[in-house]
Amino acid sequence: MVKCQVVMDAIERIASRSLAEDWDNVGLLLGSPAQSVQKIFVCLDVSEAVVDRVISGGYDMIVSHHPFIFRAMKCIRTDLPLGRMLQKLMKNNIAVYAAHTNFDIATGGVNDVLAGLIGLVDLQPFEVMQTEELMKLVVFVPREYAKAVREAIGREDAGHIGSYSHCSFTTDGQGEFLPLEGTHPFIGQQGKLETVEEVRVETIVSAKLQKRVVKAMLAAHPYEEVAYDLYPLKNKGKIESMGRVGILPKAITIEELAIKLRDVLPTDHVRFVKSGERLVKKIALCSGSGAEFISRAFFSGADAYVTGDVKYHDAQRAVELGIHVVDGGHFGTEMPAVKVLGNRLREELSKVKGIVEIGVDNRSKDFFTVI
Repeated sequence: MVKCQVVMDAIERIASRSLAEDWDNVGLLLGSPAQSVQKIFVCLDVSEAVVDRVISGGYDMIVSHHPFIFRAMKCIRTDLPLGRMLQKLMKNNIAVYAAHTNFDIATGGVNDVLAGLIGLVDLQPFEVMQTEELMKLVVFVPREYAKAVREAIGREDAGHIGSYSHCSFTTDGQGEFLPLEGTHPFIGQQGKLETVEEVRVETIVSAKLQKRVVKAMLAAHPYEEVAYDLYPLKNKGKIESMGRVGILPKAITIEELAIKLRDVLPTDHVRFVKSGERLVKKIALCSGSGAEFISRAFFSGADAYVTGDVKYHDAQRAVELGIHVVDGGHFGTEMPAVKVLGNRLREELSKVKGIVEIGVDNRSKDFFTVI
């Protein structure tokens, strides 16, 4: 058993809330960070069927992709579905957390899962949402404590450069200081000028992580007062995007792509828009509802665009542009990521004290039936 806050922290490591779009409603939607959690149910949607399963299964918390509270509520009618679900959840002390567009955008999230199912390689950003701001952290430490400080800040994800982690640079030097009255120096004595063999350790830190990295650095540093600098860098870090663009190992027809998607997604049908006879090699994708990015997919040089919730005039625009489109459905393009989120949450919580059981929704079906 763990506190709900521990689960929230684990989800934050998987898909930071800072990635979510401004219009979205992510995070803890119901419950308290202080409540105890022993069983978690991971799902795409918080439906009445899911709520009943959660209650009968003795779960304490739901982690969903879609927020079940999205807009401001002016009343809670328990004779209507949302109010009825809220009443059941509160009566049974069940917390609800949503990871929506932040999990769409996050590395290893919904769009990466979809790209993997299609078999795309050489993935690139599609619709850029954020570019990571970087800081340089410089700290001066006695030589024999440098390794401990480097390891501490590395554990907090400082020092990432591309696909390399724990990157830092160390130079030798001498530190000089005079402990004044009231101090408790780790090295030296009050009133006596001291010279110490020190090293300068510098590394790159994501601006959004700087507080926790500095906290870890201070905890590992032996000095009572630590000399360190933080300054912004002009070079940028990781690019976060909605959707992905990738390459198929071998060019195929749009019909073959549609059949492949039908077979790998949890759906028995897909729709596709054929715009000429061009083969498909480069594919852009955006899980869920991404028809608004059809033009962006065309200008990315993609031969085909994979998304869901495509309307008639969206298809017309695709034909006019000359780009194929495959509509795998909102449910079909997102449901596969639920299992991945459950597995990643299980992995994160295995690192903390307390046993937590995680169940994953494998029963929910698309609301649409085609006959």
